[in-house]
Order: sequence, then structure tokens, then C-alpha cells
Amino acid sequence: MIIDLVNTTTGKIEEALTAVRHRVGGPASGKVLTLVIVTDEVGQYDALRFSAEASRDSPSRILAVIRRGGEEPRLDAEVHAGDTGPGETVLMRMYGSLAQHAESAVLPLLLPDTPVITWWPGEAPSRPADEPLGDLAQRRVTDVTGNADPLDALTRLALAYRPGDTDLSWTRLTPWRSLLAAGLDKPHKEITAISVEAATGNPSAVLLASWLSARLVVPAEVGWSNGPGVTSVVMETTGGRLSVTRPDGRVATLSRPGQPQRQVGLHRRPKAELIAEELRRLEPDEVYREALVGWSENVALRVPAGVP
Repeated sequence: MIIDLVNTTTGKIEEALTAVRHRVGGPASGKVLTLVIVTDEVGQYDALRFSAEASRDSPSRILAVIRRGGEEPRLDAEVHAGDTGPGETVLMRMYGSLAQHAESAVLPLLLPDTPVITWWPGEAPSRPADEPLGDLAQRRVTDVTGNADPLDALTRLALAYRPGDTDLSWTRLTPWRSLLAAGLDKPHKEITAISVEAATGNPSAVLLASWLSARLVVPAEVGWSNGPGVTSVVMETTGGRLSVTRPDGRVATLSRPGQPQRQVGLHRRPKAELIAEELRRLEPDEVYREALVGWSENVALRVPAGVP
């Protein structure tokens, strides 16, 4: 069900939420968080679709903010309930001076006594925690792949890091990190060097190299391939080469010295799955901070050879 509100107020939006909740038979409570999406007209459809899918496991109130032009301050809204999952969605288009102070319209609509997550699905701001809509949130989710220069954006995020920040380029690495950690749990010879290959300029590659380097206390290099995404991790040991290669973005081959190769599913996850993972994590991600800061401080990782 959708209710369109033109030149409205937050009070009328709350009344519309209550009305549609009664009509579709939804509970008055049960939402576990508020997800604030800062997007534009081009990206709003996909952002709302991904967030609605993600909120099936974490029922949420989704507030999508679109800043528009114009001189007169005005708020138009679309209130959705019952058609986008178990939560509630409000798409807010803000005009004039209101667009510059979007937090004033968002704040009254936050669910009481529940966490707030702010997500920028497009271009990542340089300082998420200093953004007014980021300051409202316990967690701030960016995606530097939406920036013209993802590696430069990642460096800026590192310089401005605050507890609660994270980026989807890190979330994409969860299956890689799990597989590598499982492989390294088994007895192996001393690791002497690490190399990570990925599509040119891939931000996940440098975070993965930084994480491995910090955990194993071994130098790591980043190289570029034709992708898609991260394509290989190779660890040189005193007893041979330990590697995980994934040239097709779906199936990885795990190779260990003196053992037969093993194939493991390692598909590239859809964005809805990435957002769902972040909705389940409400505490600061210290491992991400370690990898991010390590990337910004290590010149060899920060400026990999071959970046155009």
C-alpha cells in the first residue's frame, strides 16, 4: 500500500504510517532499527529494493532521503507498508532550504529506543560521521565503489574514521576472510609473502591485503587482473604455495602444498545480502578499522602499481 503526500509535514507522515499499518494489519512495534538512506532519484529504486530485501531478516523503518532543488522549502513523501516486506518505508523528497537540513525532517521519524544506521549507496562522503544524517546514526555504511576514484575515497575514509563507520568493500570480503581463516587454521609452513589480485582499482583487494598483512605480520602486495572482483590470494610459505583463486566470480580453487586441490563456492554476493549483513552488526567493527588504517598508512598498499 502506498500513500502519496505532497507539501507535507513529519506529523502527517507519522499519521500516514499509522493508517497504513492498521490497514495492512502490521504491528505497532517489532521494528528493530531505523535505516536512513541518503540517495538520489537515479539510485533510489535500487536502494529501496535492496534495503527492503535486507530488512526481511531485520524488520526496519526505512527512511530514504532525496535532496532536490528549488527555492521554497517543501517536503513530499511516499509512505509504503505491506508491499516492501515486514517493515515500513518512507521516501522523502526535500526541496529548498529543507534539503540542506534533512536531519530536521528525519529526526522526528526515527523509531524510539532503537539503533539508527545511515547508508550512502552512491558516492561516499569524505567524513560520514560529520554528516548531519551520519551524526544521527550508530552505524554509517558507505560504498566507495560509487566514487569516481574508489581508492582515493577509501584513503579519505581512513583519515576520517570514527567508530561505527564501515564500507561495503569490506563487507564483500566476509566469504574470502572466512575461507582464508579456515585454511590457515590447519598446520602450514611459515608464510613469507602475500599477494592479492583483483580488478584494477578494486578497493576490497587493498583491504584484504591489509588485513592479511596485519594478522600474519607479513608484507602484502596488490596486483591487478581482469576481475571480476578479487580473483586470487597467494601466500608463499617455506614449504610451497598456498592459494585461493577465483577467476569466474563464483567458484574458488583452494591449493595447499602436498594436498589435492579443492573447489569451494565463493560467489559474488548481491548488494541486498551485503546490506542484510550490516543490519545485523550494530557494534563498531574494529577489524575493519585495523584494515582501513593499515591501508592508509602502508604506502605499498595505498598506491598499488598499475592504477591508471
